[in-house]
Amino acid sequence: MQQQLQHYGSAIYLYKYFNKRKKYMWQEVISSKKKKKERISTIIKNILAVSIPISLCAIFSATTKTIDALTVVRILKNIIGEEKATIQYGILSGKVDTIIMLPFSFNIAFATALVPTISSAIAKKQIDIAKRRIKFSILVTILIGIPCSVLISRFSGQILTLLFPNASSGEQMLKYSAWSIIFVVLIQTINGALQGMGKVNVPVIAFGVGAVIKLVLNIIMIPKLGTNGAVIASILSYIISFIICFISLERNMDIKFETSKFVIKPIIASGIMLIFVHVFFEIINNVAFTKLNLIVTIIFGVIIYVILVILLKILSKEDVSMLPYGKKVYKKIENLKRLNPLKKLDFINKHSRSLREKGNYKK
Repeated sequence: MQQQLQHYGSAIYLYKYFNKRKKYMWQEVISSKKKKKERISTIIKNILAVSIPISLCAIFSATTKTIDALTVVRILKNIIGEEKATIQYGILSGKVDTIIMLPFSFNIAFATALVPTISSAIAKKQIDIAKRRIKFSILVTILIGIPCSVLISRFSGQILTLLFPNASSGEQMLKYSAWSIIFVVLIQTINGALQGMGKVNVPVIAFGVGAVIKLVLNIIMIPKLGTNGAVIASILSYIISFIICFISLERNMDIKFETSKFVIKPIIASGIMLIFVHVFFEIINNVAFTKLNLIVTIIFGVIIYVILVILLKILSKEDVSMLPYGKKVYKKIENLKRLNPLKKLDFINKHSRSLREKGNYKK
């Protein structure tokens, strides 16, 4: 019901926006040098050629949950009984999947914005702009996905206790499922880029292959590992879908991703952040054990992570400028870099060395 109201509201807004702007749009069409009349049947055919694959992609993206709904209880009830199997599936679908989808909702803005941005740049033959926008969106997705995976995996038990105090079971499932986040959000962003490029069939194929792998692995792994088998099967299916989409993106746009910037540095930043939050959480728990400890720790972790991203220079000036209020943000980053104590120490050492060389250094 909520989703239907959202769709209706969006449709009403777009209709009003179109009515308000249609005169200006029509003037642009008339003044265009490439104005060309097309038959209504051709227009409908072109719309369907894009809308059907995108709709199928949205349907297939939910097949992981559908496959779990069809297989988990049916397989487990012969092993642990129907009642326990239903409880295990309830934990997986009701709690774990809900928490895992939270970063997905934050990342959706990048994926949605990519489609018109990339299609507009390609239509104007601005390939370099399209490449920069795709690389920036994927980098931001990685910077969101990796720390989310790390934090949710580390604090899986505490998160469940905080959100579901009366039924906090499912820690191991959430710990494993957390590592699917990075692949889910990357697939989301890359699919937005592919759809903007007009490669609308690739995400459908990727999700279709992933769904087949998920079904086969569920049948093999659930009898041996229970619901954890379903979680591992989901992660592997997401990895396969990601690989298919990523290869297609690289081949069609000839984009090269620097391993240091896109992989090594984000992992280093997330790893150092994990050490800080682990120590910080243990300290505040020894001082006073409250439910707010987890929230304070996560906020502390986010601050540490942002500082590390700045110090490791993961985002360039060009990357930061693409953010809202990017120029103001970049000035603050530069001010923070000037406060880096390591640079000050290096300056003092160089100054002392120069004094020694001139013979003016006094002990």
